[in-house]
Order: sequence, then C-alpha cells, then structure tokens
Amino acid sequence: MSAARLAKTGKLPGVTASAGPYPSTTFRLVDRSGFQLPTLTLVGRSGPEGAVDRVDLTSGRWAHKPGEMVLDASFEGPAIEIGSPMKTSNAKDAPTLSIVGFAVSAGRTADAWAAPAQVDALGSQGHPVSSQMLYRFDSAGTKQQILAARKKLAASVGPGALLGTQSWLDTKRAADQGAAATVPFVMAFGALGIVMSVIIVSSVISGAVGTSLRRIGILKAIGFTPGEVVRAYVAQALIPAAVGIALGVLLGNLLAVPLLSDTGAVYGGVSLSVAWWVDVVVPAAALVVVGIAALIPALRAGRLRTVEAIAVGRAPRTGRGQWAHRAMGKLPLPRPVTYGLATPFTHPVRALAMLLAVVFGTVAATFAVGLTSSLNAIGTSQDPENRAAVTVTTTKAIEAAPPPPPPVGGDAGGPPPPGGSESGPPAVNNSTASTSTRPEAADPAKVRSAVTSQPGTQSYYGKAQTEVTVAGVSGSIQASLYEGDSRPGRYEMLTGHWIAGKGQVVVPSRFLERISTKLGDTVRVTYEKETADLRIVGESFDTSGSRLEIHADMGDFRSAEPSTFLVETKPGVSADEYARNVAAVVQPLGGDATTASESGQDGVILIMAAMAALLTLMLITVAGLGVLNSVVLDTRERIHDLGVCKAIGMSPRQTLSLVLASVALIGMIGGLLGVPAGYALHHVVMPMMGRAVGTGLPSLVLDVYEPLQLLLLGGGGVLIAMLGALVPAGWAARARTVAALRAE
Repeated sequence: MSAARLAKTGKLPGVTASAGPYPSTTFRLVDRSGFQLPTLTLVGRSGPEGAVDRVDLTSGRWAHKPGEMVLDASFEGPAIEIGSPMKTSNAKDAPTLSIVGFAVSAGRTADAWAAPAQVDALGSQGHPVSSQMLYRFDSAGTKQQILAARKKLAASVGPGALLGTQSWLDTKRAADQGAAATVPFVMAFGALGIVMSVIIVSSVISGAVGTSLRRIGILKAIGFTPGEVVRAYVAQALIPAAVGIALGVLLGNLLAVPLLSDTGAVYGGVSLSVAWWVDVVVPAAALVVVGIAALIPALRAGRLRTVEAIAVGRAPRTGRGQWAHRAMGKLPLPRPVTYGLATPFTHPVRALAMLLAVVFGTVAATFAVGLTSSLNAIGTSQDPENRAAVTVTTTKAIEAAPPPPPPVGGDAGGPPPPGGSESGPPAVNNSTASTSTRPEAADPAKVRSAVTSQPGTQSYYGKAQTEVTVAGVSGSIQASLYEGDSRPGRYEMLTGHWIAGKGQVVVPSRFLERISTKLGDTVRVTYEKETADLRIVGESFDTSGSRLEIHADMGDFRSAEPSTFLVETKPGVSADEYARNVAAVVQPLGGDATTASESGQDGVILIMAAMAALLTLMLITVAGLGVLNSVVLDTRERIHDLGVCKAIGMSPRQTLSLVLASVALIGMIGGLLGVPAGYALHHVVMPMMGRAVGTGLPSLVLDVYEPLQLLLLGGGGVLIAMLGALVPAGWAARARTVAALRAE
C-alpha cells in the first residue's frame, strides 16, 4: 500500500500520536575484518526525533545522506566504532555504509538507522523493503486492548498489508524476563518463611507464658497491671526480633549492592541501589508481624488471675487430656508409647503450633522436590538433539579457543543488553579473534549418503540452525530447519502439532504474543534472500530465553542445507561403533560423527534448583526448631512426672520412646496435611513461572510426582518431628531420677 495511505492510519480514532511511515529492510553487516554480524533491521529516518519512539544518540551524529548509518549502541566496541566502514553483505559489490553515530531506542524498533533514501537504495539491490509505522493509543495497558487496536489497524490497511506488530508490553516483558521466572517460587518460599516465623514466635511466647505462670502471678501481686504484663511479654519477642531484623537488613543490602551494580553495568543504565523506603517498610512490617504473633499469647498472660497463677504455677490443669490417655491406653502398644501419644492433648495449643510447623516444613519439602523435578524436566525437554544415538555433522569438532573479553554493554554469562531483536541484538564479538576462519564444511549430500549407506541406520533427519527474519519482528531470530521426519527431535507441544511438511512453522508462546498471532495465522519468513509465507501449526514449549526460535521445514527454502544429521541406530547396533564407522567415511570430507553425550543442566536451572534446596533446608530447620521448642517446654513441665515413671521402673530407652512418641502422631498428621498442600502449591507456582517467561507448561513439567515419592514425603513429616524432639528426648532419658523428683 502507498505511504500516504499508511500515514492516514495515524488519524484513526484512539490514536493519540504516530510516527512514520519509515522504510525498513534487513541485512547482515560485515566489518572490515570480514566478520559478519547477525541479521539486523535497518529503518530509514530523517532524524532521531519522533512523536513515538524517539531515538537517543549516545555518541556521534545522525545519518543524513547515503553511505551513512547509525548503529545500536550495544554493538559499539574496539572493532566497531564511529567511522568504521560496514558492508551490507558478503557480496563483493555490496554497498558500504560508514558508522556516524551510536544510538538507543527504548521501543527497540530497529537495530540501525539511515536516511530513507539509503534504505530505498538497498531495496533495489535485493533487500526487500517494507514500511514501519509507530502508534501511541489512548488505551494500550493490556494485551486485549493492544489486540483490539491491531484489529482496527488491520481493517484500515486492508488484507495482507499488516505483516506484524510489536507493543510496549513486549518490550517490557523482554526486559523483565531475566529474573521473572524466579519471582513466583521465591515469593512462595518467602510466604512459607513468614508463616513459619509467626508460628515459631507465637509458640515461643506461648511457652514462655505457660512456664512462667507463677512469675506472672507475682508480678501482678506486686502491682503490675494486665497491660504492663502484656507489654512485657511482647517486648520479649520484639527485642531479639529487632536485632535479627537489623542484621537481616544489613546483610540484604550488602548482598544486593554487587548484584545491582552488575545489572547496571550490563544494561548500561543509571546506577542502581536499594530504595530507602525498602529499608524502612520491610523492617517495620517484620516488627509488626512479630508483634502480632506475640500479642495473642501475651494477652493470655494479661488475663490470668493473680491467685490462680500463683497457686497453679507451672503445672498443667488437672484432668486435661485424660480422655486421650484412656483411649490410647487401649491400643496394643507399650505403655510408654501410648503415654507419649496422649501427651499432645494435654496442651492442645502447643500441639497445634507444633503441627503447623511440621505441616509447613513438609509443604516446603514437597514443593522443593516437585520444583526440582520440574526444572530437570524443562532442561531435558529443551535439548531434543541429545535424544539421537549418533550426531553426524558436516564440520569437524575443533577445540574451542579461550573466549574473548565480553563486548561493551554485555557481560559474559549475564543477561543480554537492551536493544535489537526481542530483548537486544545478540552479543557481538568485536575482538580480533572473530576473524579466524571456520573449517571447510563437507558436502551435505555426501554426508547424507554416508548415513543412508551405513548398515546400522534405522532412521535419521537433517537439521540446520540458522538465522531468519520475520515480518513484524525487529532483527533476526533463531530458526531450526528440518529435513525428513523430525518427530524424534520435536519439542514438547502446548497446542497444535509438530511440522509435518512444507508451508508449516512451529513457534513458541512468546512468538504468538510478540506479533499478536495465533495458530492458523500466516507469517512471512525470510532466509537469506528467499521469502516464504508459513502457516503456524503448533505452539512449542520453549524456554530458550530472550531470543525467539521457530521450527520449519527445510523444503521451504531452496538454498538451505542441513549441517547436522541426527541418527537412530537399529536395535542391537552399538552407537559408538556406528559413530566410528561413519566418522571414518565423513572425516576425510570435512565432517564428523559423535555419540550422544550427557548434557549439563542450564546455568539458570542449576541456580534455581540450588536456591530451592537452600530455602527448603532453612525452612525444614526452622520447622525442626519449632518442634524442639515445644518438646523442651513440655519435657520441662513433665520432668516430675518423668521422675515418678523412672522411680517405678521406666528405663532410659522407654523414656526416649515416650518423648518421641509424643511427636510421632503430630508428625504423621503434619505429613498427611503437608504433602497435598505442597502438591497444590507446586501446581500453582509452576504455571506462574511459565507465564512470567511467556510460555505455558506441558504435562511433562507439571505431573512430576510419583506415588512412592509422595508417600516418602509424607513420612518426612514424621522425620522432621522426630529430629526436632531427639535432643530433649535424650536429655529426658539421661535425667537422674532423684533430680527429676525434686523438680517442681
């Protein structure tokens, strides 16, 4: 359609500002050393200003005449600087553009800019030119509003004219994506930790009240009011809590400073620091939580009658739990065990606190096991090539040279810099190491012939990993092109089906959101100088990160050739022997053959699994300490009763079994309650993590629990309770009978 008609769309109802139309094309720049950059989107603009997506020059000036170009600032480095000549392709007669400036675009609508006449000139030399129009709408805060605006635009420009769209929500999602997956499970563990802290604080203060009844009575007798007693016991919790919170804030800031510094260096933004209000609000909120947790048992202390508190002392109320002792005494178990099983009913509130601690400890363990299993399943599903028995390549494997220093604006192993496609152009190696020549590749037809002629070949398919451009997406995206039946190497599917022939493409969820498409829509894909309209037939489960990857049939692009052949061997054929036989044929041609190796887990997955394990260990430890506190209080209260039992013949071993039995039932019930809760938490948090990175989750990732695994996790509740009670049980077993009888 004409530029004039496209410009009129800027006056549509709901459009508050517009810019363009700008001519746009794609190319692969080649620097003076011969190194070829990834595919970039070049947009023709007469200046950096604009009502929408104003481009900010970081150095140099704008390109005003043919032969000049402004490049995204993330590419700036020793080998690419102002004045550097860049060819537009590998062809000998390709035009050369000189870099006159570096800039950044908040909207990431392009990777390079030039005068409009320059883009039109490139279009006449084999680079297809399209038009880019930028809009700002009065309502664009949600995906639904953006889709509605897209439909309005599509209707105004006519069928087939709208090739793709990109919204500010896509840019924001790409910027948030690096840490987005960790937020849901960290919040889940944080919530568990806060709840357990409340339980522990309440349990400790309740125990302090229960063991200090006589002291409370004396305080009231000498003139303390109920309010003063309440404040005294709340202060007992707030003072150590304040010290712990202060240390936590200090350590949190010390840990956050280097992380925020690295983030600022990677993204090239302003220096980052922890906001002052965080250091104020978080400690204040923590103190409020501790205060509320301590208030309930403190109020009980304030309501106690003076005479009753002095008379009763530390002894439990008579008659409490007698029905439990009678019921448990009928069980065919040793008397110390039945005595211990009935003990929790003497202090139901304390037993409830202990039960909640075990429940949440079991929840954390169950959730962590499911989370780790899901992360492992994700790592396995994202490496389909490793399923093949033998991998035959058209190039020989060479020893990797030491990596060069990271480019300016990037950090090795860190998140990608902003700008360019999706979340930024791929990191570009500007060092002299980039000029090294790659080994000569073997003829794919000869390598294919070697595979098919090998007697042990059962099936195979070819694959090429390359870059393509898609209409509506700035810059290049990764593409896997397949030859033959590629179902053995398919990704897990969320909806639709895997590619079954020419004219089809499988894309990840982020792709559908990125250009506002759905299954059944057609997208225009360009490989080298070939363009094909492909129909989206499937939505793949893909967690490859900020860069998009699509999967298509190699037959859609005549110039594409496989660089890898993935082979399944016949039953009984040794993969190692098969690889040696094929390697003997293809190595003289320049190829190679290797067997599948165990691939290591992705670094992010390992970090998340390690974080989950550490947080779970901390929560289980806290749960055990909660049990320990309750059992210590209960044992101290019953030390006289234990002395009587020892006097009539109870052995240390029977004493040990009595104390452990007092938590066994609680541990069993806690496990029965905690496992289903942890299972449900896993099925809530995992989809949230998937949505945070722009994808759904297949059943392979969600249904990871085995029945035996759940049974063992249920037994974990008993284990937590037993470990927490082990120390006071040992102390009770070692206590001397005379000392126990003299205790009050």
